[in-house]
Order: sequence, then C-alpha cells, then structure tokens
Amino acid sequence: MTAQKAALTAILGPTNTGKTHLAVERMTAHSSGMMGFPLRLLAREVYERIVAIKGEAQVALITGEERIEPPHARYYGCTVESMPIQKDFAFVAVEEAQLGADPERGHIFTDRMLHARGREETMILGSESLRPILQKLLPDAEIITRPRFSTLSYAGATKLSR
Repeated sequence: MTAQKAALTAILGPTNTGKTHLAVERMTAHSSGMMGFPLRLLAREVYERIVAIKGEAQVALITGEERIEPPHARYYGCTVESMPIQKDFAFVAVEEAQLGADPERGHIFTDRMLHARGREETMILGSESLRPILQKLLPDAEIITRPRFSTLSYAGATKLSR
C-alpha cells in the first residue's frame, strides 16, 4: 500500500479574492492546522474567526508579542516567524508568501514555503507575482488563480478627517 502524497496548492491573486477565507475553511475541515501570517493583527483576526468556529480551547495564537496556547490546541494562528514548525499538523498555510522577496523577512517566508508542510494539505497564499518563483521552487504545486470579487476604482483625493 502506497501513502498518498499530501496536496500542495498555491492560491494566487490580488487582495479581496477570498484566499484567507478559503484557507480558514480548509484548515477547519482538517483535524488540526496552522496558518502563518505576515502581521500580528492579521494573525489575531483569523485566530478570533477560528475560535468562533472551533472554540477557545482548540485554538492557539503565537506571535512575537502574544502567546495564547491552550494545552490541547489543534489550530494555530501565528506570525510566520513564530510558527511552531516542529509540531505536526494536518493542514499548513503560509499567507502573503510573496514576502519571500522582502530583504529583511524574506528568508523566513522562503523557508516556510519550502519546508512547512501539512500531513494532508499545504496552501501557499499570495500575489500573482509569486507564480514564476513557485513554478521553479515547487514544480509539483498546483497553482490556482482567484479573481478579485469587486472592482477597485479611484474616487479622487479626499481629506482623511471626513
């Protein structure tokens, strides 16, 4: 009997395409999961969403500034630097993976793209600019492009106080 290879999927597209929402849905469908984010506030926002779905005792938040880790947590929201990659998860996702090009933090995003894996499923989320790099670094990844849900338009200059 041969073991089935875990799915490796890259979801690429601009902001407001539902990439994070999709990853949260996929993660909560698994027995455990971890998502890495570029910002503490984004990690906290998604942590609160997962708590609403799975309950406080099942969800951890690990960032450079905050650590909420119930003893039996199965779902983790983290900054990319704080991901406990030594732990075993069914699902793993890396958000805003195009930050692999960042001169200061890029090495961490690149490391997570190359090495952080879920037992059953791994998702790499980011901008379409990531496509050529992913095709070279992770040729086995299935790449899916998501269109923007709404069109952006320029409303002109305005004072922020309004």
